Amino acid sequence: MKFPKPFSLKEIASLIDVDYVGVPDFEVLGMNEIHVVEPGDIVFVDHPKYYEKALNSAATIILINKKVECPEGKALLISDDPFRDFNKLSLHFKPFVASNVSVSASAKIGEGTIIQPNTFIGNNVVIGENCTIHANVSIYDDAVIGNNVTIHSGTVLGANAFYYKKRPEGFDRLISCGRVIIEDHVDIGASCTIDRGVTGDTTIKQGTKIDNLVQVGHDTIIGKKCLIASHVGIAGCVVVEDEVTLWGQVGTTSGITIGKGAVVQGQSGVTKSIEGNTTYWGTPIQEVRTKLKEMAIIKQLPKLIDTLKKNNEK
Repeated sequence: MKFPKPFSLKEIASLIDVDYVGVPDFEVLGMNEIHVVEPGDIVFVDHPKYYEKALNSAATIILINKKVECPEGKALLISDDPFRDFNKLSLHFKPFVASNVSVSASAKIGEGTIIQPNTFIGNNVVIGENCTIHANVSIYDDAVIGNNVTIHSGTVLGANAFYYKKRPEGFDRLISCGRVIIEDHVDIGASCTIDRGVTGDTTIKQGTKIDNLVQVGHDTIIGKKCLIASHVGIAGCVVVEDEVTLWGQVGTTSGITIGKGAVVQGQSGVTKSIEGNTTYWGTPIQEVRTKLKEMAIIKQLPKLIDTLKKNNEK
């Protein structure tokens, strides 16, 4: 998320009441999660295991819970609770604004687009031309939808990321202030849920077709001309490259990449990044021919054991 204008390190530190390391007028342009940070961004880190990754990331301002050596060209914000203070910044720069109407006055809807009854369209939503948005769709704030898009009933675009910090009193939610972006010629089935990015974008690229009852997690990018069948669950921060097919009930772990042209057969668990132009199946996932050969061998084990027993008896 980029701020509406540049701020100084001193101004940001004052907003969240923390100390800082760096020149007071060090420029701060925005805030993001570590996988999408750019120079000028704030990233937060609150565990020693990830200090080095954060300090060496593209981010130039690190919100951290310990005073450490500051890399050259960067600045630190020293907080006793970086998670809490990252949320404070999210709420300051992107506060929730209630909408008391079905279609926000700030929404922009293109020519030829049909909006069916009982659909909610939030603040600052942009919908392109010749789209069909069926009844009972909810499109949360800041979503961007291209041209010739179809969204079927019951789908929700822009719900919160499933991202929590465990505390003694319960779970503390990381505030989501990112967007959902749907490019041209995308079809989305009924009762799908596509979560917004935490501070960045969840993106469905041009020409992708999504069946009913599909979940797409925060900050995930789905490439062009993908086919995603019913009951697929894609975790957060996943990259699905172009022309991938995911058949029914495929599930993924977070932070992985599915290569261009890959096909994943139904009920598979994608627990690691996989190469493109290959067909996969199973949990944990394997190339389908290898998996089938292993299953064939396993089926022969009882017969092999009986043969060995008979040979030993002789």
